[in-house]
Amino acid sequence: MDDKKMSETSESVSRRGFIKGVIAAGAVASSSAYLFRTTPLHGQPSAPGAVERLITLNVNGQDRRVDVMKQETLAMTLRYKLGLTGTKLGCDRAECGACTVLIDDVPHYSCSVLTHTTRGKKVQTIEGLADPATGKLSAVQQGVIDEQGFQCAFCMPGFVMATTGFLKTNPNPTRQELAHGVSGNLCRCQDYDKILTALMKGAEHGRNA
Repeated sequence: MDDKKMSETSESVSRRGFIKGVIAAGAVASSSAYLFRTTPLHGQPSAPGAVERLITLNVNGQDRRVDVMKQETLAMTLRYKLGLTGTKLGCDRAECGACTVLIDDVPHYSCSVLTHTTRGKKVQTIEGLADPATGKLSAVQQGVIDEQGFQCAFCMPGFVMATTGFLKTNPNPTRQELAHGVSGNLCRCQDYDKILTALMKGAEHGRNA
């Protein structure tokens, strides 16, 4: 091999090694930044506006550590980070109510709540309504079973959570009052009369418990 070819080969190897080195250094820097992004430097607090990604959420009575991006919604965290798929994503724009959960006992559209804002609060999803020790369904869940109030039931978790929250403030509603209380939830099958009958049965179970 003549000097020219040897020079070209050496240059190619050097260039390849340089590129690999840059990539490796970038990966290390990125990993380090991720691992230590939540650690204050020399005891100093995070910069103003900074958001920690690894946070603790209280969901269904349990503290859960989860990696959350600052723009992530609670619905996304519940479904795709914590595996709580009972919370449904319908419109994803706070219109249908399928993603309704309770935050400190108040119904909220989880598709429009940033996960970071729920730190220090109690989040409850439909998976957390049944008695964890016995598996006994909640009053509203049992009412839905008794009356078979839904067709496809995609919207059912949202209605159940909205009703559960409403009954905490008005455990003995009239049919009209309960209809108003869950009016923020929509059903694509549109069998609202049967749904309302099932939810009223749930309210009855709650009073008789």
